[in-house]
Amino acid sequence: MNDSINDFSGLRIADADVQVETQAPNQELAEVSDLSKRGYQFLKENRIEDAIDCFSRILEIDENNNYALVGIGDATRKRGSYREAVNYYQRCLSFHPGNNYALFGLADCYKALNQYHKAIEIWEQYLLHDDKNITVLTRVADAYRKVRDFKHSKTVYLRVLEIEETNPYAIIGLGHLHYDFKEYQEALYYWKKMLELNKENVDIRVLTSIGNCHRKLKTFANGIEYFERALKRDSSNFYALFGLADCYRGLNKQERSLEFWNRILEQDPRNKVILTRAGDAYRNLGQFDISNDYYKRALNIEFDTYAVLGLAIIAKAQGKYEEAIESLRRLIQQDPKNYRLYIELAECRLKNGERRDAIDVLEDFQRQGLRNVQVNEFLERLKS
Repeated sequence: MNDSINDFSGLRIADADVQVETQAPNQELAEVSDLSKRGYQFLKENRIEDAIDCFSRILEIDENNNYALVGIGDATRKRGSYREAVNYYQRCLSFHPGNNYALFGLADCYKALNQYHKAIEIWEQYLLHDDKNITVLTRVADAYRKVRDFKHSKTVYLRVLEIEETNPYAIIGLGHLHYDFKEYQEALYYWKKMLELNKENVDIRVLTSIGNCHRKLKTFANGIEYFERALKRDSSNFYALFGLADCYRGLNKQERSLEFWNRILEQDPRNKVILTRAGDAYRNLGQFDISNDYYKRALNIEFDTYAVLGLAIIAKAQGKYEEAIESLRRLIQQDPKNYRLYIELAECRLKNGERRDAIDVLEDFQRQGLRNVQVNEFLERLKS
């Protein structure tokens, strides 16, 4: 009887051991699941360190857990530690090849690190599993655009539009792509398409982009409309102010251009490019004293070729030819391929009664193997 009791007692002990063994994995699974949910909730709330703490505790239980490795990758990527994030995504992929979340995160890290070729390679792997993922396709097209691969970028953007014909990222991307490659009419087509789709709610950057196409096409009057619309939305928008100033400059309406150059300078008084542009406008209006002041303000910030050129042109207009010649000669030493400097110097030589020297200046430009229509025409006139 005692033996029987001992036998049953042994069975109960054995059953308890099995129960403890099965409970432990279940408890671990529950803990991992809870930590994972909390970690991703913390990520949504932008509580990065709390999220990392949750995912790190998972890795103490399961060192190769894919959710935790991707989670820490996402958290470190979110705080801008891209190289650290790369390590976690790669570690995940070494144990879980083809994990879409790790691939996606890894590609985004390479993109942030400007390693676009690596990003493309990873996204292409992702597309093997999901070749209609619009988010990934637009990222691939963007990356091809960044590495100036026009053909592949356009192909992928158009593929997105085949799936979703009004996808804004693809339409805007095509606008940027054509603009980058100086195909301004084509860029206009896509940005105007965005305008048609969104009307009054269109992003202000679409309006300034349309205006910029008109600037590049020298259809300045058409560009003004879009920059004005942008300015109504944001009265201090730099690109709208710059666009309007440059359009009026292109139309030779210097007074109007100055209105907008000076509005930019109210916000950014040390912008030497704008100071120089305003100086040019005052010079073209014959207001040399004010122009001089703007050029010198630009030069007090940093050396600027066009500010020095502006001062030389003023000196030429005032008959101070030797002063202008000296400035232009120094500029040519620093920028020997700038055709405009040679034309201005030749004009100074000519006005100073030095015709032969003026011809030599233009021939010096040509001896470098450089060709320019204005230089050629000026030289022909001098020789004839």
